[in-house]
Amino acid sequence: MSLNDTPSGERIHIGFFGRRNAGKSSLVNAVTGQELAVVSDVKGTTTDPVYKAMELLPLGPVEIIDTPGFDDEGALGELRVKKTRQILAKTDIAVLVIDGTSPVSEWDNELVRLFRDKDIPYIVVYNKADEKVCPVSDENAIAVSAKSGQNIHELKEKIASLAKNSGNDRRIVGDLLSPDDIVILVTPIDAAAPKGRMILPQQQTLRDVLDADAAAMVTKETQLAMTLERLAAPPKMVITDSQAFGMVSKIVPESVPLTSFSILMARYKGFLDTAVEGASAISRLRDGDTVLISEGCTHHRQCGDIGSVKLPALLKKYTGRELNITLSSGRDFPEDLSPFSLVIHCGGCMLNEREMLYRRRTAELQGVPFTNYGIAIACMNGILKRSLGIFPDLADKL
Repeated sequence: MSLNDTPSGERIHIGFFGRRNAGKSSLVNAVTGQELAVVSDVKGTTTDPVYKAMELLPLGPVEIIDTPGFDDEGALGELRVKKTRQILAKTDIAVLVIDGTSPVSEWDNELVRLFRDKDIPYIVVYNKADEKVCPVSDENAIAVSAKSGQNIHELKEKIASLAKNSGNDRRIVGDLLSPDDIVILVTPIDAAAPKGRMILPQQQTLRDVLDADAAAMVTKETQLAMTLERLAAPPKMVITDSQAFGMVSKIVPESVPLTSFSILMARYKGFLDTAVEGASAISRLRDGDTVLISEGCTHHRQCGDIGSVKLPALLKKYTGRELNITLSSGRDFPEDLSPFSLVIHCGGCMLNEREMLYRRRTAELQGVPFTNYGIAIACMNGILKRSLGIFPDLADKL
């Protein structure tokens, strides 16, 4: 996988924030060396967040986010400010752009407070240094000129230094393997599978297995029994797509560890413990309860889609209750979760760790149980304890 193919969830998200006309868009263009954002002297030119996935030296793969002015006014302005606040949920590094020719405003100070409250590493950038000398004594700050290029290289170096401390050093599964182990990956191919390729969690898991110097065998659930029979020795573990959990658990011997891509992704994104605890709420659902099924990506839903079809059907069959199902996808995760009795989230492969933490924390603060696809499906198939066997400390709690 090249840097340009790096998924959004694995990129460092760098958000540029500030008041209207502080020069955010000009600075984004100067830092990236591209005309990514529209630049104008008219206040409020950036009306929606602008996203750009790219390679930014010396950082590597990043996602740049140019946000609307935080001091925008009126009804539309309030919506833009709301979008800006939402961007903070996924921001790994914040760049606060201040017009160096004007006094620091309360809007700027509020943004700094938000960065600190959300524990987001940040840099304060005094733009337009070519027009005015900006004395800077704070190590978190730097004076630059987007117009002349003054100190743009130094700014990128500062961002890179913060990025070194914000990365995710977790492994998906590689830390559980030894060289020459054999892992079987079960990947159903049905109408909902993307044509000509594997879904991202399967790709990432396969790569992590190979990075551990282990061997991976990829098979469909219909060929799994044959694959196991032809092995001279049992595999180290079997990892399956969640939707095939029921069938696969009947084929794989109890002596062979079994888990799912979704469970591994919950661990990788840092919310496995929460998701296991949240699954217990499934048995407490009552008639009329509403369940939010949320996906981090957007895609065309097809017949047999796991989020919109298979999970709702399994929930209603398992609970025997008349449930209301609400679907969300992409960036449209509700801020108010009070209408919901349970949130079931996808593995979050397209979301970075900070946004998954935000979504989990939003549910936690509002007292709404939060779990994910793989854990919910394992629970409803009666194999949750088994599927967590590779994590003995967690399995022993069930």
